[in-house]
Amino acid sequence: MVNYAFTLYTFEYFLMILVRVASFVFIAPFFGMSNTPARVKIGFSAFLALILYQVILPKEVLEYSGVIEFAIIVLREGITGLLIGFAANICNSIIVFSGKVIDMEIGLAMANMYDPTTKTQSGLTGTMYNYFIMLLLIVTDMHHYILRALIDTYQIVPVNGAVFDWEHLMATMVMYITDLMVIGFRIVLPIFATSMILNCILGIMAKVAPQMNMFAVGMQIKIIVGLTILFLTIVLLPDISSFIFREMKKMIVSVIKGMY
Repeated sequence: MVNYAFTLYTFEYFLMILVRVASFVFIAPFFGMSNTPARVKIGFSAFLALILYQVILPKEVLEYSGVIEFAIIVLREGITGLLIGFAANICNSIIVFSGKVIDMEIGLAMANMYDPTTKTQSGLTGTMYNYFIMLLLIVTDMHHYILRALIDTYQIVPVNGAVFDWEHLMATMVMYITDLMVIGFRIVLPIFATSMILNCILGIMAKVAPQMNMFAVGMQIKIIVGLTILFLTIVLLPDISSFIFREMKKMIVSVIKGMY
């Protein structure tokens, strides 16, 4: 039988669960997209918090001596949820970085557009890849893994039990920056190699036929060749998504290890 009877102490415990879940939903990929209505986010957070309140046992009584200490507990739970969601969300910057490099190589760097999901100016290729990766995230049930990761944190990081190891979290961010460059250039490699070969060909042609304006000719050739390579390498999107999702899992696990 489901019992949602609240007392003052259990209601405070429920509020702490709600703070962590709402902080996670606010920033996590797919759940925290800016085009998702705020009412949906609030309703989903409250519904998930109610389920977790019934599942998580035992419900410990929060011990605090005043308003300031209670505010510190709320802040700690909010930071815990934000860090878990941020660990998953930051991995989307890999595909944005790759898209900017690809746009710079094929000559579309100036054609930026406003991405409503990130509320930033991003390139055409980065926006297109970002939507594809988000679609694959839903198809592969990766959003279920992210949600389960949040739920499992209550077993190792209980309410008011987070102990932040800032050195470990800093090392995690340094590791992520390294992986961002490695994975990003793996994604860009087909375009980069083709562009390098094309630049060599244009340089040879500029020496052989100096009367030709290679700057005017090369712009069109780069765009045509670049779009052709993008079309041919679209089949690599599942492999690209597996790189990003693997990094997402590693970041979530590493961030959680830095909180207990």
